[in-house]
Amino acid sequence: MSTSVNTTHNQSSRTIASSWRDISDAMRGVRHDYTTGSIGRAIFLLAVPMILEMVMESLFAVSDVFWVGHLGASAVATVGLTETMMIIVYTLAMGLGIATTAVVSRRIGEGDPETAARTSVQSIALGVIISSILAALGGYYAPQLLQLMGASTDVLATGTTFIRVMIGGSSTAFLLFVVNSTFRAAGDASVSMRVLWLANGINIVLGPLLIFGIGPFPRMGVTGAAVATTIGRGIGVLFALSKLVRGSGHLAVRRRHIVLEPATMTRLVRLSGNGTFQVLVGSLNWIFLVRLMSSFGSVAIAGYTICIRLVIFALLPAWGLSNAAATLVGQSLGAKDAARAETSAWTAARYNVVFLGLAGLVFIIAAPWIVSAFTQDPGVASVAVFGLRTISAGFPFFAFGMVLTQSFNGAGDTWTPTLINIGVFWLFEVPFAWYLSVHTGLGLRAVFVAVLAAYSLLAVVSAIVFRRGTWKVRRV
Repeated sequence: MSTSVNTTHNQSSRTIASSWRDISDAMRGVRHDYTTGSIGRAIFLLAVPMILEMVMESLFAVSDVFWVGHLGASAVATVGLTETMMIIVYTLAMGLGIATTAVVSRRIGEGDPETAARTSVQSIALGVIISSILAALGGYYAPQLLQLMGASTDVLATGTTFIRVMIGGSSTAFLLFVVNSTFRAAGDASVSMRVLWLANGINIVLGPLLIFGIGPFPRMGVTGAAVATTIGRGIGVLFALSKLVRGSGHLAVRRRHIVLEPATMTRLVRLSGNGTFQVLVGSLNWIFLVRLMSSFGSVAIAGYTICIRLVIFALLPAWGLSNAAATLVGQSLGAKDAARAETSAWTAARYNVVFLGLAGLVFIIAAPWIVSAFTQDPGVASVAVFGLRTISAGFPFFAFGMVLTQSFNGAGDTWTPTLINIGVFWLFEVPFAWYLSVHTGLGLRAVFVAVLAAYSLLAVVSAIVFRRGTWKVRRV
């Protein structure tokens, strides 16, 4: 009997020691061949830093709206409307990031780090060009953009400078997306984690100092949140570029790689065009939804903004697992192992369902207490609580769908998830939200119900299409 107990104890000790070793390796970014060995360990090594990276992004999302919430409903509505317009910037950046992930991960899987490094340079160059144009146009037309989104007079008065700073400095956000996508694709997830920790850590600290004018800092109100965000992201970009030049582990950009290659840039533009359209389809529906919500007034928009920031708090870490799946799929296909690519996707999807399902359960149970930390306005709180509970009910479905969508992208098959997004979000979610809000008694609650329904449909459609396996023969 004692021998059996000792054996069990020793096995448990070895398991704990192994787990701590894996966590340490993941955090330090130890070099690892993700095309061989245990799939579960590969997902773990990639997902831990990716999840922690997104946790910091989540903390920024909620801390930002937490401090702005002390300035009133108009300030929160300003942040919500501006973030909705920033979706365009994020969409283009994510599209280029999808292309970069597909190509760089495939080259790393093929054992060709030289081409991977040159591809990274072309991607960053495209990012600089595109983001500079967006920043100039967005900063100049900021007030008109707010009006277009249906901003009330008080929001226009509060938010014009805020949106000018956010969109005018949006190049920093764009380049963060692009540079970090190269690290993740190469399997250097711990580097992108450190980059976002630095950027958002600075942001979180600076935010309240500039909003409320604490100590030697000027009191800037809601504009202070935008300034803090831009400074934090700017420093993050500089740090990321320095890591890329010094070498991140699997990827290093040297002077010989810094040459523009029109053929590579054209391939990235083609892939990113598909990826951008995919994300655009999945993102522009949010612009429609917030426009629909704005018809119910500033209180509705404020409640919606708090709800969505909390939803993002849960979804961003889940995207970490999805990004891990994309990297594994791309590298496995590069190593000519389609079976490993498929198994990696399904395994990551199951992990994500558990992770996001638990987060949704917490939100459903504790919604009133969580929301109360962000607003004391009963009207705003009512909207936020209903929205949080409704959308959280769909988390397990969305968890499944997001992993499979990213797996398509990792394989370079950007058109399949684009078509899925068109069907789920534009042909179903948008008309459904409009119909429920106009022809039923749901009113503003229709938006949240439509999101729940779309999440469920996304999981079903993605699973059916993924099983067909056509993504396995995609060339990039």
